[in-house]
This record gives sequence, structure tokens and C-alpha cells, in this order.
Amino acid sequence: MHFELSEEQAELASTVRGLLDKRADSAAVRAASVSARGHDEALWATLCEQIGVAALAVPEEYDGVGASFFETAVVLEELGCTLAPSPLLATTVATEALLAGGSDEARRRLLPRIATGEIATIALDDGPVLDGDRAAVVLAVRGDDLLEVTDADATWVESMDQSVRLARLDLAGADVTVIGDGAAARQRAELVGSAAVAALAVGLAHRALSMTVDYSKERVQFGRPIGSFQALKHRMADLLARVEMSRSAGWAACYALADRDADPAEAAFLTHAAASYALETAALAASECVQLHGGIAITWEHDAHLVFKRAHALGQLYGAAHHHRAAVDL
Repeated sequence: MHFELSEEQAELASTVRGLLDKRADSAAVRAASVSARGHDEALWATLCEQIGVAALAVPEEYDGVGASFFETAVVLEELGCTLAPSPLLATTVATEALLAGGSDEARRRLLPRIATGEIATIALDDGPVLDGDRAAVVLAVRGDDLLEVTDADATWVESMDQSVRLARLDLAGADVTVIGDGAAARQRAELVGSAAVAALAVGLAHRALSMTVDYSKERVQFGRPIGSFQALKHRMADLLARVEMSRSAGWAACYALADRDADPAEAAFLTHAAASYALETAALAASECVQLHGGIAITWEHDAHLVFKRAHALGQLYGAAHHHRAAVDL
């Protein structure tokens, strides 16, 4: 088990961070969230073409980079830190589900398309589907079958967090083809989705803490910066400890999921533990961000409300924190 990034992984994170610093500031994130496609298409194209984020977990035999899910999680953490809306979460989960349960023919046909940046998603139940109305590759699990779906009727579903794109899929009139094992695809999708959300949550918590610390250095009350007050120092120090523990737990889970020879039970345990802790930490960080920014945090112009919405949205995608904790207890 490793608890630090390799030189290549650190360089990947730095490259993604540099691009997002230039292309995903507050104004860009807000504009992309309410755009017709729900994300910055030019940024997504750059991430895929210049960095290859959609191809990281795709094996080389399918025209991918041949890295692993862990490298994708590194990118997701950076995306979580900027709040940039992105199809990477849905695409990653669909990719891993296809690798776990798809037939050889389906993998050869679909994975090269995903590696080039075509958005993919997977419907695990009848509820709203991530990026369901903008995905070019749509998978679904029904019973014991993994299905490829084309021409499904997709309807955008409004959500509290506009940066998370959801849609409801009607498969009644769609063309559906069985392409693999639904049970294996579902199991992998649920675990990878939970670990990926944990990575996003860690990035978000880091962003919330950084915003709060920076503000506490600037805001003056009673003739001194509020960050000099001991009570606030303790709150921010406690939050830093939680963020770092969440990151370590997330890395442990992602390393286990990236290792195809790892014990499935251990990987599941680590994933549920990481998701539980990271989601709770993100919610706490968002709450502290709002509280310690005072009155400006409840204005539309300030990004604190974006942090708050994303923190609570993440807890709805692949299970709330207490659901993951219950899975650990079992």
C-alpha cells in the first residue's frame, strides 16, 4: 500500500491543476453549469485530447493509456477542488463496468470510443442517471444482463447542484442489446462510483478549507484577523486533519480497486470506509466554510453556496455516508 503519489501521478495532478486554474475559475464553472450541455465542452476536449483523462483506465489493447483507476481518481480529486462540472465521473464508472462485465466484442467496440472522449454512462436502476442526456455510450444493468442502449428517450432532471448533470432514461422505445454480465458490471460500478465520489469529496473539502483559511487571514474583527482567534484555529485544524485522513482513506480504496488481484472483500471494505469518511468530511467542510465566512457566505455571488450544494449532492449519487458506514459494519 502506498500513501504518496508517484512522480508520474504527481505530475498528472499538477498538469490537471494547472489547466483547471486557467479554465475553471468561478465564472467559468457557473457558466458551464447552466449551459445547454451542462459542462465546458472545450475544457472536456482539452482534458481528453491533451491529458487523456478518459483513457487513463482503458487498457492499451483498447487504445487507452493503460494506467489504472487510481490515476483517474487523481484527476477526479483535482476536478472536485475546482467544482468544475465534468462527465468524467459517469464515464469512469461506465468504463469500469464495461471492463468488469462486458463481452470482448463490446469492449473492442466501445472502449476506444470512450478513450477518445465520447461521454459514457450507466443506468443501474430506474432513477436519474448521471449525464444520461449527453452520453454517446449508454449502458444499463437490468437483472443479470449488461445492456447497450441506443436511442433512449432522455429527459434532463433539475437538481439542486447545477454542476451535477442528471437525466431520466426511458428505455421503452430504445434499442437494447445484451453485451455482458450485469451482476459483475453492477458490483464494479457501485464500488468504483463510491470511490470516485470519495475522491471528488476530498477535493471539495480541500477547496472549502482553503477558502476558509484564506478568508480568516483577511477578515478583521476587534482589530485583528479572525484567523488569530484560538477557537477558529482549532476548528480549521480539526478540519485539516479530517481532510488528510479522508485523502489517505480514499487513496487506500482506489489503490485496492486499481489492483485487479486484490481481495474483493478488502476492496469493498476500504471503499465503503473511504466514502463514509470523505462524504462526512465534505459536508462538514462545506458547513464550516459557510459559518466562518459569515454573512457573505449566504449570497449568490460567493462560491460558498456552490461548495455546500456539491457536498450534499455527492452524498446522493452512490449512497449517503451512513449507508456506507452500515456496509462497513456488516
